[in-house]
Amino acid sequence: MPTPTSDPTIEGAPLHGNPAHLLPPTYKRQIASWLEEDTPSFDYGGFVVGEAPAEARLLGKSPGILAGVPFFDEVFHQLGCTVTWHHPEGTSIPPSSSTTPLHLATVHGPTRHLLQGERVSLNTLARCSGIATSTSSLLHLLRSAGYPNTLAGTRKTTPGFRIVEKYGILVGGGDAHRYDLSAMTMLKDNHVWASGGNITRAVRAAKAAGGFSVKVEVECQSEAEAVEAVEAGADVVMLDNFEPGRELHGVARRLKERFGRARMLIEVSGGLTRENVEGYVCEDVDVISTSSIHQGVKHVDFSLKVVPKKEAQAVGREDGGVVKDGSERATAQ
Repeated sequence: MPTPTSDPTIEGAPLHGNPAHLLPPTYKRQIASWLEEDTPSFDYGGFVVGEAPAEARLLGKSPGILAGVPFFDEVFHQLGCTVTWHHPEGTSIPPSSSTTPLHLATVHGPTRHLLQGERVSLNTLARCSGIATSTSSLLHLLRSAGYPNTLAGTRKTTPGFRIVEKYGILVGGGDAHRYDLSAMTMLKDNHVWASGGNITRAVRAAKAAGGFSVKVEVECQSEAEAVEAVEAGADVVMLDNFEPGRELHGVARRLKERFGRARMLIEVSGGLTRENVEGYVCEDVDVISTSSIHQGVKHVDFSLKVVPKKEAQAVGREDGGVVKDGSERATAQ
């Protein structure tokens, strides 16, 4: 079970505990719906293989960070299978040749159930791991450029798959940002325009509705808008699509000097790439948010291979055939 660690390469939620403990019970219903989508009626391939006990091995075939373990576990739990992990979530999967992929986990269960869970589990693991890898990579670039603060994702996620994508960001060391419209009030340009173009009026209305416990953030297109938002009581101002470098740094610095560092948070969003990170690095910027860490990212490649019966029996005799339930984690080897 992951515990708080002093490893300097680990950041965010994984530094303090197991991200799986953030998941709500409802994610299990989502997984049930994914399985139903993939097998809505007869399972013809499952008929061919039957329900004889079998073993399958999860192999990491491309470099990346392993993320999505609880979703993988729950897929097979719902199918009556067990999972033994040989490497923990957050493991860095090294490049490997086609003959030596990293053996990450072993799954046991009825043969057709293993195959029913194969594609759903691999799709989820591949995307979640890809997002964790992308997040970690960009965070490393920002740290190397001297940025000490927060890298966050956005709400630009895939409908029905948000929890997996946000989870991947967390495993990668990033900040998930607000999860939904109820998590924080973000007044974007459309909100301000639809309320008559008056930022002050919009902030006061948001504060009245959300009360003291709901933060209010305002998307700003200019320094003047940011000043108005802070004076109206905004907790966070987003400098949206400001020119990285001198313009962005100057506006952020002046806002902090005018209102003090504790008055509000400054978030910067728009245009960040791996090639221009240095233009966003500024101690006055509290949060850099980008959808690039979770939209259109390259997936990590995994496969789930059923072990031939004779080989599985031989391995079982060697290790005693001990299998852990999917809700447990094996110690990394």
